[in-house]
This record gives sequence, C-alpha cells and structure tokens, in this order.
Amino acid sequence: MKSDMAEPVVRFEKVGLRYGGGPEILHDISFGLMPGDMVFLTGPSGAGKSSLLKLMYLGMRPTRGLIKVFGADVVAAPRTQLADLRRRIGVVFQDFRLLDYLTTFENVALPLLVNGEKLEKYTDNVLELLAWVGLGKRVHAYPTVLSGGEQQRAAIARAIVAQPDILLADEPTGNVDPVLARRLLRLFLELNRMGTTVVIATHDPHLVAMAPHAQVMHLRGGRLMMGPADEEAVQAMMSEEGDGA
Repeated sequence: MKSDMAEPVVRFEKVGLRYGGGPEILHDISFGLMPGDMVFLTGPSGAGKSSLLKLMYLGMRPTRGLIKVFGADVVAAPRTQLADLRRRIGVVFQDFRLLDYLTTFENVALPLLVNGEKLEKYTDNVLELLAWVGLGKRVHAYPTVLSGGEQQRAAIARAIVAQPDILLADEPTGNVDPVLARRLLRLFLELNRMGTTVVIATHDPHLVAMAPHAQVMHLRGGRLMMGPADEEAVQAMMSEEGDGA
C-alpha cells in the first residue's frame, strides 16, 4: 500500500481458500502490505477475517494463489523456513492462547526467551509493558485467575514485546472498555510509528475512526475491497454492526 521503493512484507496474488471439500471462503484475494503500513481488516461475521489473518501468520497454506511473506513463497517454503518467518510476526489471537502453567510475566516474556535473550536484559522492558497495559499488579498471576480482559491484555503484550516486523491482531479490543481500547490502540500506533506493519481485524467502527490515516481492507462474501479509513468506510462498518464480527 505504501510506496514504490520498498518490497512488500506481505503479498497475496489471486489467493483462494477452502476448508476440505467445502466451498471456497476466500476468492481471488490480492493485496500488498508495505513496511510500516497501518491497516484495519473489517467485515461482517463469516466474511473470512480470521481465515485471512491465519494465512498471513502462516497458520495454513492457501488452496490456490501466491503468498509471499518477507519475500519468501510460503506455499513452496519448507517448514523450517516458515518457523523462522513466524518469529518475525506477532499475533493476538481471539482465544488468547496463554499457557496456564506460566505466570503473566512468563507468558509475555516467552517470545524473548524463545529468541535466546537473557532474563536480566528483558525483565525491565517486560515489567514496563505490563504496567502500560494495566497488568503491573498481575505480574505473578496465572491465566486461570485473570479476567477475560486481563488475559486479552497479556496476549497483546506478548505479541508486541519483541517488536515484531508484522503485528496481526484479531479483535484485540473486544473484551476491554472504551478507555482501555483507546489506550491499546495508541500502543499499536506507537509500534506502527516505529516501523511495524500492523493489521487489526475489528468490527468496531469507532476504533477505525481513531486512526484516520490507516487503510481499510474490507471483506464481504470472501472478496476484498480496499480504501482509506475515511468517513465513508466508517459509516459502512456502522451499517453492518448488526451482522456481528
């Protein structure tokens, strides 16, 4: 979406997706994401938002078409290369996927540990991030005693702690109040300002309206439309709110 000099970090060309022998749920999806893009992925329930994100974070391969991530053809790439690519992508899942046997601190620090960083080097950064998302007093708590909103904030902190090249977030503000939603969006915007490509799947038009410089990728019926996050895009989302997300 951004300009002509840099190489896309994600590129889709005529991508289609179906599960098993069922009907195709994504049809001829084509787009490119440039380094530093800020994008909202919108659309009614069943439009395919989560499936599109899954393709982007290499959780599955398409039925047809070309997908390149950081220049690598993910359809042809070996599993070892896919694992290396995934380390550069932060993901906020709708179901959080926190590990019950790890504390909040340990869950959030996990990407840094996997990358081989030493505890003494990242402790302060993790604690600062937890304080920012309102979990400063829940550092030693386990996921089973956290509320849904607290688990969501921990999942967001884990996704961004390693400052990934790409951040993909599936309804990241769905379980928090409007004040905290704005605060979390500011966190995403700051990460984006530092160069991370950010894609947020949301059905909340108010969230989109808070970042008018962003692009909107709108899915409907498995097909993709793109444009700026302008008033017309926000009004279109509002008209679909009754459909869910």
